[in-house]
Amino acid sequence: MSIVTKSIVNADAEARYLSPGELERIKSFVTSGEARLRIAQVLTESRERIVKEAGNQLFQKRPDVVSPGGNAFGEEMTATCLRDMDYYLRLVTYGVVSGDVTPIEEIGIVGVREMYRSLGTPIEAVAEGVRSMKAVATSMMSADDAAEAGSYFDYVVGAML
Repeated sequence: MSIVTKSIVNADAEARYLSPGELERIKSFVTSGEARLRIAQVLTESRERIVKEAGNQLFQKRPDVVSPGGNAFGEEMTATCLRDMDYYLRLVTYGVVSGDVTPIEEIGIVGVREMYRSLGTPIEAVAEGVRSMKAVATSMMSADDAAEAGSYFDYVVGAML
């Protein structure tokens, strides 16, 4: 839920107008919209490169996941790992566009630890993949945009661990 929607829902629940503070937060949200959309565009247009390079970094740092017996061993399982990385990158773009972590929480983080645990997938390796995507993606951005995008990648990692 965006700051606009949250503000309206909260004000309406209390049968009041938006407060000056809420209006200021909405103004800031609107003003930052161009940057958020620019970041989302970079992530979206570069998603194949980001996932591929980050996957390579992950497999170099964690060869156990692509070795026999590892969760990404074999072509099919490696593709599944990369698909999951793409999924988390997509969640990051949702967060960036909305300016909020709620879409990340509601769409894809709840139950992640339990799911990977039940599959025998080391959650630390999944988090390392997200960190690698952050490194690749933010290297394509200005410092300000990288800081903004980086916070959403960090949120995903934090929610996993």
